[in-house]
This record gives sequence, C-alpha cells and structure tokens, in this order.
Amino acid sequence: MTVARLKKLSVVGMASQKPATLEALQDLGCMHVLPLAEIPSEPEKISERGAREAYKALRFLTEVPNPRRQIQRDNNFDMDRFVKDIRNLMQRTRDTIDRRDFLEHRISQVRPWGDLDFPPSDALAGNRLWFYQLPIKHRASLDGIRLPWAVLEQDHRYLYAVLISADEPENDILPVPRTHVGSLPIHKLEAQLEDAEIALESLDAERVAQTRYLTLMRQNLSLAESAAELAHAIQKVRDEEQMFAVQGWVPEEQVDAVLEMAKTQDAAVLIEEPGPDETPPTLLEQPDNRSAAVDLALFYQVPGYRDWDPSVIVSVSFAIFFAMIVADAGYGAVILFGMLLFWRRMDRTVSERSWRRYGLIVAGATVLYGILVGSYFGASPPDGSLWAKLKILDLNNFSAMMMVSIVVGVFHLVLANALAARAAWGQRKAVANLGWIAALIGGFVLWLSYMKGNAPLPGASILAVGVLVIILFSSERVINKPTDWLWRLVEGLQSLAGAMGAFGDVLSYMRLFALGLASASLAITFNDLAVSVMQALKGPGILFGLLILIIGHILNFALAMMSGVVHGLRLNYIEFFKWGLPDEGIVFRPFARKEVQE
Repeated sequence: MTVARLKKLSVVGMASQKPATLEALQDLGCMHVLPLAEIPSEPEKISERGAREAYKALRFLTEVPNPRRQIQRDNNFDMDRFVKDIRNLMQRTRDTIDRRDFLEHRISQVRPWGDLDFPPSDALAGNRLWFYQLPIKHRASLDGIRLPWAVLEQDHRYLYAVLISADEPENDILPVPRTHVGSLPIHKLEAQLEDAEIALESLDAERVAQTRYLTLMRQNLSLAESAAELAHAIQKVRDEEQMFAVQGWVPEEQVDAVLEMAKTQDAAVLIEEPGPDETPPTLLEQPDNRSAAVDLALFYQVPGYRDWDPSVIVSVSFAIFFAMIVADAGYGAVILFGMLLFWRRMDRTVSERSWRRYGLIVAGATVLYGILVGSYFGASPPDGSLWAKLKILDLNNFSAMMMVSIVVGVFHLVLANALAARAAWGQRKAVANLGWIAALIGGFVLWLSYMKGNAPLPGASILAVGVLVIILFSSERVINKPTDWLWRLVEGLQSLAGAMGAFGDVLSYMRLFALGLASASLAITFNDLAVSVMQALKGPGILFGLLILIIGHILNFALAMMSGVVHGLRLNYIEFFKWGLPDEGIVFRPFARKEVQE
C-alpha cells in the first residue's frame, strides 16, 4: 500500500457543456475538486457535501414506532420531491408543537385569575387591565396604590390582583413584575389548544402514512447524496462569460480517463505536477481486503502527501500491543468466539468483511501471546503439560518484562524514523532521522551495558555519533551568508531538546507490561477470591464463588478491552506518528456518484 501520486488537472470548456462535463467527471469519480470560485458568505447558501436534508427526513420517519407496510416499487417516486414534502411536514409539526406549548403555558398563566371575558377598551373609557401575582406577605402594598384594583382569586401563597389603568403602571408600583396573560379568556385559549392538538394528531397520522416509503427512501439515498455532491462541486467551478473551469487533483493512472472524457465534451485539459509549496490530498492505495487497516491508520491523522502509508505498520503493531495489554489466552478466545458468532452479520460490505478478518488477527495475536505468558483466565497451566512448555515469558519477572517492553518501544521508534527517512530521502531531515535512529540504539545499548556491568564505550559511541548527526542535519536553513552556518548549528542544538521526548516516548511502552500485569493480576485475584469463598462456605459457597468468577472476569475483560484499544492506539498515534509522520495531510475526497443501496 502506498500514497497515490497525483496530478493537478484543470478542465476548461464551453458554458453550455458545463452540466454534462461535471456529470461525466462525477461518473469517473477520480477528481478531488479544488475551489476556483469564491464560496458564498451566507452560510445558508453554501451547498454541503452529503444529503443532510435527506438523512434528517429519514430519521424523522424511522423514529415512528410502528411504520406502515412498505411499498417496494413505485415508478413515480421522486426522491427530491419526497424529501421536500417530509421537510415541510417536519416544519409544520414543529410549528404546531410550539403553538401547543405556548397555549398550554399561557393557559397556566391565566387560570389563577379565572375564566375572564375581557371587556372592550371603550367599555373601560380607554383603560386596560393589568394583572399581578402578589405574594400574600406583600398584601399591604396594595393599600398604597392610587389606581383602582381588585383581588380576583387567592390561594395559600398568592393574591391574584388586577389593576385598572390607561397606561402600563410603573415597574415599582408593586414589589413584583406584572404577569402577561394576553387578551384572550381561558375558554378561547382552550379552544385554540384543542385545535392545535387535533392538527398535531393529523400531522402525526400523515407522518405515519409516509413511513410506507421508508424502503424506497433508503434505496434512493444514493441519488440524494450524488445530487448534493454535484451541487457542492458546482459551487467550486469558475464561470467566465461563455466558459467554465474546474480544477482538481487526479491520480496518475486516472489522467487518461479524464482526457478521454474531455475529448467527448470538447474541453481542454491542463496537466500540472504538484508544486513544492502545494499540499495535495492524500489517497492511500490499498486492496479492498485491507480497508480496516486504512480506517485504523486514518482514524487519528491523515499522513501528508509526501509521507508514507502507515496502514500496515499501525494494524500490525496495534494487534501486538493489544495482545500484550490483554495478556490472557482465555480472553483472546472470548474475542475469537465473539467474532465467529457475528461472522455472518459482518458480511454485508467490503469494509465489514475486512474488519472481521482484522478481528480474527487481533484475537489470534491475543491467544498466542496469552499462551506465551501462560495465562488462561488468570490460571497457569499445570507443570509438565504442553501448555506449560509453551510458556516462555513470565509476567512476574519484572526485569525481563521491562526489557521486552523497552525493546518493543525502541524498535517501534527506530522503525518510525527509518520510514520517515526513506520518505524524505534526499533532504537533510532524512539524515537527521538516521541520527535519531543511532541515538535510540546507542542509548539502548548504553543502558544494557549499565545493567550488565559491561563497558559503556560501544553504546556511548553510537549515541555520540547520533547526537552529532542530529546537530548537523536537523536544520533546513539555506546558507546565503556566513552567519547562516552559525544559525544552522544553533537550530541543530535546539533540536536536541527532543532527546528528553525520545526518552519519555520509549518509557511510554512500559505501559504494555504494566497493563498486562494488571490484567493478569486482577484475573488471579478473582480466581483466588472465588476459591476462598467456595472453601469457606460449603453448599452456597459454590454459587457465590461462581458469581464472583463470572462478574469478576466480565469486569476484568471489559477493562482489558478498553485498555487494549485506548493504549494500543495511543502508542501508534502519539509516540509512533510523532517520529514517523510529523506532518498532517488532507484526505482525498473524490467527486463521485454514490453507490445505489439495496
């Protein structure tokens, strides 16, 4: 698997051929379109990728608990019109719900004063009624008011008073603000509420009736997505009088197909190589059966166009790290059983088939490492058995397991620097990566010499050579005058600040040993606790012991899965990518039609 090499193509044609040319480009599905026109400043005028409105409409209908019988065939079904109808239904439903909620709130506000029929304004000589919900403790404040007032209702907490005035009273006339009750009596508000609820029931019935088209809608989602993709691409096309121009990145092997398409549309094509200051998108070329590895690698960061493809390395190292963290063959067998249980369900798409194969690899690695450390649900195999002979690692041997973790860490970071040097070969930073490789290996050899009491000279020599190379080749400064040599040396010395980071990154791999030991220790603890309960309580002790075993191992299994995923990915995404993929790229998104969903 590699990063695909791209060419920048500019397609120019007559305005009359613009729709046909764009549709032909969409049929090819090989161009990452670049914007040649200004994006509208108003957010509502920007066409986004993906049929967002269609998915909102689909979600609105799928939330109906009991959908109608599905229509399987309808030659007159128009996806665009249907989505617009459902969006209109959603808006009317939302408006009706808001109206109902408002009426319910208004009725709750008016009810304490009773069902009043408000007199016309001329009946009160131009005066109006102003309502106040006054706490009983403020009853005396009414006596000081010069305006006519009356208490219409009273409960154990409040007085419901009304004042008569032509203009709104001052805010401080009473110690509470006035209550807004509107101009309609309760019986009219309740009539409107009933109408709103009836309308809402009718809308619900219409919504249920539309669920009969759910199957057709799912089958035509690809059409809506393709239309949205086309609208998004059109906004990037530049129009000049009678001409149009569309520009984008195309894989080298697809250039001829674009040229053939351009001939049929009477369009001209300009082909350009990526410039040194340009950042083309990243397209990882891989067989379909490895799509899981690509998904895993791109989950955190997209490699730069001029970097290398980390898919295989990340997928292999994650499986190894996961196995070392779980550190139990029994738990690996549970994962394997789960994969086989859902094997047929994960057969619908190429991606699902790739993920189930990768799941088998992870499960197999976990079982294999569990056999090597001799842990089977926390139990060790009996001495003299075949499984005991296969145990070559002891989790309780702290010095040996620490050595294994550090060896894995050093190898992983050396591999990252080696691949980064290969991708940047011919540049100064490639030599600097080789210097970091020497520094890592030299530091490891020096540590081994110290641990074993050997002479430190070999490790120190390799480390010194690595440090010297880092200082001399880390700076990319161009030499234009004599002082640039000095600044290049200063920048090289500054790069040595990464030495502490390299030391910390290597030590980060100690988590493989620590988490594996914690998982195995918890399993052993639950086993010992269950045995103790069984021996202490005859009869019911068996039941309690089994419960401790089941609950304990389920809890430990869940913790091991979470630790394996989080820290297995973290060592790849943080430590490994830091040294091997320092630059982040842009994912290649082809302008293409979506596949029809069955």
